[in-house]
Amino acid sequence: MSDSSNKARPRLAVIDYGMGNLRSVVKAWEHVGADAYLAGEPDAVSTADALVFPGQGAMVDAMRRLKETGFDGVIRDWVAADKPFFGICLGLQALFEHSEEGDCAGLGIFNGSVQRFKIDPSLKIPHMGWNSVTFAKGAPLTDGFQSGSDQFYFVHSYHIVPADPSLVWFETDYGGTFASGVQRGRCFATQFHPEKSQSKGLQLYANFLLYL
Repeated sequence: MSDSSNKARPRLAVIDYGMGNLRSVVKAWEHVGADAYLAGEPDAVSTADALVFPGQGAMVDAMRRLKETGFDGVIRDWVAADKPFFGICLGLQALFEHSEEGDCAGLGIFNGSVQRFKIDPSLKIPHMGWNSVTFAKGAPLTDGFQSGSDQFYFVHSYHIVPADPSLVWFETDYGGTFASGVQRGRCFATQFHPEKSQSKGLQLYANFLLYL
């Protein structure tokens, strides 16, 4: 983070496209020192230092709302310009080309698909609750974390399958290994919910602010 006074509290625009209660996301970012606010229209992100794309619900509904509000183009342009970006849950899945959920096209920022878990029937779907993540030594934003040990909170029935393995930032095991986070440049996104992951989730958000 810059040491200039006007960067002491980076402005984070949390995209509000009309789906879900996003106050917990805003509060989590505020807790770690961001000036976070809900952006209900594309023009509201123009003064932001970083863009946060949280998501919940069905991909079809989310993509329809993104197109209706114009946030689909905003997200594509923001990531293409390598501006700081953090996607959460559906905000990760929507970055890819296609989802099996509703046979729906995503934003197409990254090559790959979103697929429903095909695992042992003894394991429940959705994958819900606490699980660990693994990551490569020196992976961005992982200062203070233990690979394969620290736990984060998941709620999802679908997971990403990136075409490019170099995108994978985090991996998690649930009936087999799946990508639970991606990173490319200053674009970061997780399948788990940091805002629901207590101290470790807040630490990940804090590490992101230091990356700005």
